[in-house]
Amino acid sequence: MRKETITRTTKETDITVNLNIDGSGAVNCNSGNGFFDHMINAMGKHAGFDIDINCKGDVEVDFHHSAEDIGIVLGQAFFACTKEKKGLKRFGTAFTPMDEALAMASSDLSGRPFLVFNAEFSSERVGEFETELTEEFFRAFAMNAMITLHINAMYGKNTHHIIEAIFKSAGRALSQSVEISGSELLSTKGVL
Repeated sequence: MRKETITRTTKETDITVNLNIDGSGAVNCNSGNGFFDHMINAMGKHAGFDIDINCKGDVEVDFHHSAEDIGIVLGQAFFACTKEKKGLKRFGTAFTPMDEALAMASSDLSGRPFLVFNAEFSSERVGEFETELTEEFFRAFAMNAMITLHINAMYGKNTHHIIEAIFKSAGRALSQSVEISGSELLSTKGVL
């Protein structure tokens, strides 16, 4: 099984992530922010990844440090699970509707970290979650997972629906990327 446990402690956060990309979508996230926990649950469920996250963060400041640092640690765990890229499908793309909203995510286990994020939110917050932290989380995740990740909110009105469609799309795209589809490395260069 491709699974990893990573712990990271700073003056702002103390985070442990257990990730199994060959799981069944069992997710437990204790981040200190209910909406964010819901989004990680949606991402893991639709990816089919088992994710267990425990974070003690300086939420009395705000949730920024926790969201970004969870992205870092989850990205590091994902990279550890996918270091050996031979046989992996490598690419994944998913369009996901959530009521009136539609989002698209496309991933490449390229070894070249990059994030393209195109989404506008009409609300600054959903519950206690600052909507701008959606991009911060995915940037930290992509950079540490060593992947190229494109996220586009195609349209939508309800900010909750838009963000949830984004997280579900990301999970579905990543699930495709980590599928084992052969024994060769999908690269004309022969290396990634």
